[in-house]
Amino acid sequence: MDGSNEDILATETFVQQAMDIIMEDVVRKAGDTRGKVCEWRSPEDLKELLDLELRPDGEAHARTLQRCRDAIGYSIKTHHPHFFNQLYVGVDPYAMVGAFITDATQPSQYTYEMAPVHSLIEDVVLGKMMELMGWTEGGDGIFNPGGSMSNMYAINLARFQHCPNIKELGLSASPRMVLFTSEEAHYSVVKGAAFLGMGTKNVYMVPSDQRGKMISVELEKQIQAAKLEGAVPFMVLATAGTTVLGSFDPIEELADVCEQHNLWLHVDACWGGAVAVSSRHKHLLAGIHRAKSVAWNPHKMLMAGQQCSAFLVRDKTGLLHRCHSADASYLFQKDKFYDLSYDSGDKSVQCARKADVFRFWLMWKALGTRVLELRVDRALDTARYLTEEVKKREGFRLLMEPEYANVCFWYIPPSLRNIPESPEFWQKVHVVAPKVKERMLKKGSLMVGYQTHRDKVNFFRMIVISPLVGPTHMDFVLDEIHRLGADL
Repeated sequence: MDGSNEDILATETFVQQAMDIIMEDVVRKAGDTRGKVCEWRSPEDLKELLDLELRPDGEAHARTLQRCRDAIGYSIKTHHPHFFNQLYVGVDPYAMVGAFITDATQPSQYTYEMAPVHSLIEDVVLGKMMELMGWTEGGDGIFNPGGSMSNMYAINLARFQHCPNIKELGLSASPRMVLFTSEEAHYSVVKGAAFLGMGTKNVYMVPSDQRGKMISVELEKQIQAAKLEGAVPFMVLATAGTTVLGSFDPIEELADVCEQHNLWLHVDACWGGAVAVSSRHKHLLAGIHRAKSVAWNPHKMLMAGQQCSAFLVRDKTGLLHRCHSADASYLFQKDKFYDLSYDSGDKSVQCARKADVFRFWLMWKALGTRVLELRVDRALDTARYLTEEVKKREGFRLLMEPEYANVCFWYIPPSLRNIPESPEFWQKVHVVAPKVKERMLKKGSLMVGYQTHRDKVNFFRMIVISPLVGPTHMDFVLDEIHRLGADL
């Protein structure tokens, strides 16, 4: 690239042609069920097809455009109406445009001078999210790379509040501090404890009931046991929308326990936080206004696109800043001519930080809260339809009544339907879901996750999110699983 007029024109043409490919191969095909969810290839075959080698010389724009088509073509079509594999699906078109704009303009969310628009937007969006949490007096917060990071922020912040000297003196200044979460909690809690030097053994796993909810009485027992061991309890991490079952912990009960023992209550609402916008379903978050911090991923149920994760803190004393600040003089000068409260970089463990909030704000502005509410309500209504169909159909068995958009069920092939239930029976059922998953991927017709849970053998875990799907798509899922597994 030499900056000549011809070179600039060629670059502009390339960008326009690449955008045309995105429009044709991604946006226009978003609701089309005629195409495949994936074009499955083995790693070895895909390496050959993509020609991944990097060479001394570049290639013509036409070849590079073909790379774009190949990348789209062989990627999983997360926007496809038959994609139900993860706790997110596709991306809202307004959010996608927001991502294009931030990638094109490259703001960095550490100072107002480098991200004037996005600093103001982040402040407004965080404020609105706090309002939805019921924090009438506001608080603090930051967008960061994913819910796992939000949970790690919570652990670090709670520990700092309990033992401020740890920032300067390290773990040598700290007693043996322990935290409590449920058996159903996201694995980032354990990872966070390891990453922050606390150790995984200092994460106490509180038993959950049969519906996957943390048992507050058991939490109380474990806190007392930890104290008898000489440990110092400092926080509880509750979950609003567990990864497997979509369960919501009893936040009010857990808040009572935390207040009694002066513990920081964090709620991982990365998956379930979206019900805050729904008047019909926000009761699932009852008590969340009592939490000291909350993690919420708009890129999940609200479809703001990867990645978009907020960490909210009820504290208004600057705790987030004090915990993480390093006062870099080349970024955070004290004699700037504008309001320094908009320089949010020292709240973060990162330096450069993408303006992930913009995609969410643009989508929210375009759609309004009412449409976001309808999106949540439609997803849960569709999940309810699927649940009732599972109950009706021969060969399908529900794991439990869902509380959210996670519908978990077994498929029992005809060959197993007249066999008495026994360990041998369930071992045979155990291999059904993996085999059906293999067939659906190779066919490209569907993507649904499967897994074990406690003493339960492999089952399908359907995640219903997209506003593009409804009853006919749910019927297709059950029909297709039967087609793929009937001979097993």
